[in-house]
Amino acid sequence: MIELKDVRKSFDGEKVLNGISTKFETGKVNLVIGSSGHGKSVMMKCMVGLLSPTSGNVYYDDRDFTNLDYSELRAVRREIGMLFQGTALFDSLTVEENVEFTLKMFTKMTKAERRDRVNFCLEQVDMPGINDKYPAEISGGMQKRVGIARAIALDIKYLFCDEPNSGLDPVTSRLIDELLQQITEDFNITTIINTHDMKTVFDIGDDVIFIYKGTNEWNGKVKDIKTSGNEMLTNFIEASFFD
Repeated sequence: MIELKDVRKSFDGEKVLNGISTKFETGKVNLVIGSSGHGKSVMMKCMVGLLSPTSGNVYYDDRDFTNLDYSELRAVRREIGMLFQGTALFDSLTVEENVEFTLKMFTKMTKAERRDRVNFCLEQVDMPGINDKYPAEISGGMQKRVGIARAIALDIKYLFCDEPNSGLDPVTSRLIDELLQQITEDFNITTIINTHDMKTVFDIGDDVIFIYKGTNEWNGKVKDIKTSGNEMLTNFIEASFFD
């Protein structure tokens, strides 16, 4: 579980996050939704350590991520996987080398052990046998799958996904959604997805946080969104389906 307690972030005196407190449960697909510019990405960056909160705390299973020493921080980061919006694969590396990258950085595995782990991760995303291909030689959807394989290479506890369906056709988007849901359940990890795709929210989401003007305007179960009675959330949902 990840918990935020009164997390605030300002840039040059301008408040971007204004006291966010929420929990992201283990074994669940947690969705973060909201319009651009309201603080979703800043919140996620504070959670993974790319930004430091101005005040407040981020806890990973009771470990105060905002106040750890270097070795403790490194240990938590080893448990975090990230799927970036543009996959962020290295064009000059093969699929195997891309998935292997974090293993070389954070473990003392032998080459044979790394190869076994790479093969295991590629099998989890239904992409066996493409080890020697380069990103330019596979489709956008396949690149996303490789990105997921790399994200889970370290036997993670927490998975962050930034717009995982961006640039994908509807069929491929659904396949990625189902894959993320399956991985969350199979490995019992805490998955957090930042998305504008409301079909993703309703298809695979468990819990939702709606960010509005730097606050968690609404928290709840996906099944309760349509009856939330929250005007800002209702307006956002309706607008999303007509974008």
